[in-house]
Amino acid sequence: MHKQEQLSFEQLMGKRLVRDLFNNQGVLLIPLATVLNRSHIHVMRDHGLQLSDNDVEEVGPYANVSSALPGLGIDEAAGVVHDVFEQARVSRQIPLAQLRMRVLPLIRESVDRLHLFQLLAALHDKQDYLSRHSVGVGAISMLLGKWIGLPETELLQLTTAAILHDIGKTQIPAELLNKPGRLDDDEFDTMKRHTVIGFEMIRKTVGTTERQAKVALQHHERIDGSGYPLGLKCEQIDPFSRIVAVADVFHAMTSRTVYRNPSPVYAVLKQVEGGAFGAFDPAVVSVLLHKFMQALIGYEVMLTDGTKAKIVLIHPHRQTRPLVQADDTFIDLSQNYALDIEQILANHELPADDRADAAPSGDPGKVTDTIQPPEAG
Repeated sequence: MHKQEQLSFEQLMGKRLVRDLFNNQGVLLIPLATVLNRSHIHVMRDHGLQLSDNDVEEVGPYANVSSALPGLGIDEAAGVVHDVFEQARVSRQIPLAQLRMRVLPLIRESVDRLHLFQLLAALHDKQDYLSRHSVGVGAISMLLGKWIGLPETELLQLTTAAILHDIGKTQIPAELLNKPGRLDDDEFDTMKRHTVIGFEMIRKTVGTTERQAKVALQHHERIDGSGYPLGLKCEQIDPFSRIVAVADVFHAMTSRTVYRNPSPVYAVLKQVEGGAFGAFDPAVVSVLLHKFMQALIGYEVMLTDGTKAKIVLIHPHRQTRPLVQADDTFIDLSQNYALDIEQILANHELPADDRADAAPSGDPGKVTDTIQPPEAG
């Protein structure tokens, strides 16, 4: 059996992590697949962390391909979903076996292996928005389901439903789906029909459940009754649909579409928290905010007065207004409303092959004052 050998900090420089690094409170410090530089070494030293040769790998022509190209599984899943949706567009029948045998394992592998912001980067800024959005909503719904504690059988049902939530759009005219401008009232009414169409398509597919069909019907419902197509409220909306509703909006708003550039992750989290996209299940929103904000601990930020600081603590009841540290000064944004986070700066270095893809979504970027919601999700 290979004996673990502790490496000095100098020996760790330039090597890539093969696992996430957490502090003794369970807070993520440095994500898997990070190529270690001197700033990472300072973090490890501050927290008393030491690594062995089993915790890192060499970066170079013989490096592990899967960790160097973290988005390949998502790309493959999106390709399969594209083919599934094309078949459904022509026949109105869903080849469910392809999703179960090929797409679900790829999403699960990506969710289990990639750091949160690597996963987001893999899900964004590619062609064929509908198929990638379906995979994205599937992956984010799987994450939310895991964080909430769903059992395995329900987690797989939820993820399948999430992948198929927009299947009804295969029957909507392409000129509406790809229209760069805002839809008029008649066009929007046509677009909203995708919920009912998807419900019928899934319900007629052998091997699906009524709950999965309901997700297609209900993912635009809101717990205050302001959604469509039925204006359902609270417990009238299936829990799966409430999870997918959050995942749908979060992925849509952080993605590039034909009519909108991607919004920064942090800005979208603030808007979701403030109800800008409608009333979501507060339990689902709380889990989303907690996990994403925890993943931002250690990131450098720029405040609205130009001060650079580092996120050090997330408040449980003011999750988008963390405690930050600027040099030797701590600033509690949950108490000081004169300041806010203007921009989140890159701090967790990803492998060189992924930096360009990760930048638009992995580093949440500049916070804008207003985010325009998606036309019809």
